[in-house]
Amino acid sequence: MSRTYKATGINLKTQALGESDKIVTILTREFGLIRAVAPGARKHNSSLGGRSGMFVVNELLIAKGRSLDKITQAQTLKTYPGLAKDLGKLAASQYLAEIVLCQALSEQPQEELYELFNEHLHRLEAVSSANPSGVLAHLAHGVFHLLALAGLTPQVQVCCLSERPLKPDFTDPNWQVGFSIPAGGTVSLEARERLRTEGEREMREMRRDQYPMPHAQTVVVHRQEIPVISSRLGAMELALLQHLSQPEIMQIDGARDHNWLSVEQILRQYAQYQLGRPIRSATLIDSYFAANHDATV
Repeated sequence: MSRTYKATGINLKTQALGESDKIVTILTREFGLIRAVAPGARKHNSSLGGRSGMFVVNELLIAKGRSLDKITQAQTLKTYPGLAKDLGKLAASQYLAEIVLCQALSEQPQEELYELFNEHLHRLEAVSSANPSGVLAHLAHGVFHLLALAGLTPQVQVCCLSERPLKPDFTDPNWQVGFSIPAGGTVSLEARERLRTEGEREMREMRRDQYPMPHAQTVVVHRQEIPVISSRLGAMELALLQHLSQPEIMQIDGARDHNWLSVEQILRQYAQYQLGRPIRSATLIDSYFAANHDATV
């Protein structure tokens, strides 16, 4: 087997190694997630310096090593300079990269994940810096699509209990629907209340039957568990969540920063539950929008 191989990949993470090297974690089309040393990348005049930066797409020639492979050549194919110029976009990009790092597999092709991640970075970069809602919308869109690719899409079109379609009611300012992370998505509050009432009635009937007849069979009643409501959504938040399954983000009249922040929070909590780890870059989103747009998360 050849000791060198070619790959096309995007840099997701870097860390210092020794006095002048970097370890770069790269999502490649051909081999999935790889970690490779970029020798001398931290030197001022290194040809690998810029090529080992975050979100740089390179065509690589890599030499196999015992513990870590080594980048011997890199030709840059694409960069996303607009992300580094806006802290909100940069934070959103790092947020998506964390999810990709959790999902990506090693030693097997990851072309669909590679293409999806690059597509959402392109969309984030294209958002106007004067439009914070756009950054939040595209971040939520990216998270939803990454979850969908992993087969972890939350249920937002129908009630998880009744399986009936949910339609936002904009005529009622107090209309709400629940979102249950353990149940996997949206829950009609009316369906949940009916389930709770039925459960209480069953319990009362069981308590009344304190003296069963001799030799009577024991009957075990299994009833549907009442899901925990992680958060409550208004009509606009549900409409935004349902819209995320679409290929493109469209402008929804009436959507505000706080609506998108609520949607992002729901998806963040759901993604962290599914991935089994916190998304550390999400705190940058919180602090950025709180400081710059008077948004409270």
